[in-house]
Amino acid sequence: MVTQHPRPPARVGRPRALGPSESELAPREEVLAAAAELFTENGYAATTTRAVAERAGLRQASMYHYFARKEDILATLLESTVEPSLQLATALLARPALDPAARLWALAAADAALLHRGLYNLGALYQLPEVRGERFAGFRRSRAELRAAYGELLHLIAPGEPGRELRCDLLLGLVEGGVAVVRGRAESSGYGTEEVGAAVADAALRLAGCDRAARAAAAREGAGLEAAVREGTGS
Repeated sequence: MVTQHPRPPARVGRPRALGPSESELAPREEVLAAAAELFTENGYAATTTRAVAERAGLRQASMYHYFARKEDILATLLESTVEPSLQLATALLARPALDPAARLWALAAADAALLHRGLYNLGALYQLPEVRGERFAGFRRSRAELRAAYGELLHLIAPGEPGRELRCDLLLGLVEGGVAVVRGRAESSGYGTEEVGAAVADAALRLAGCDRAARAAAAREGAGLEAAVREGTGS
């Protein structure tokens, strides 16, 4: 997801190719937004840095003031899809007194919401062959840590359940794939982000083996848990 910030009155940086931008995005984030659109619509390999710069309204040389290579743009975009969820997962695991089902609900809902509210389906870029390269090691590491957090919560809910690694993979696939399915539907614009997050979180608890009563209780507790935990950690 590309976070939007109001543009400051003046900025020290590189000149624009087309004069002042009409958007509220800072130049660096305009590059990220342009790249997200082009990568997801045209493909990563087919998108040139020149095309990204032109879409962002910058000279190509000006774009290099913010990103040295195309790989740096993609890495930044991918990391933005996992880092907030990983921070939340770490904070939730540090609260052992809380119901693990409520913590799983909160994490899955927030993670799905993060992926859903982005302008473009960046999750579709996870399987690019380029992502196996060294430049993307940070993204892969963060995603692996997020997967492990999901696995720990699954284990806390059902310690004796067999196939922990497989269930962990299925859970991560459910969150990421579920959002991709919603975004791919023609009527996807009718779904609100909170609605998608809650639906994915409920499905996550089903996979964890929670019955209807347990899911309802976890949803009630988990609904306000993300904000409470982030506020408590200063995130």
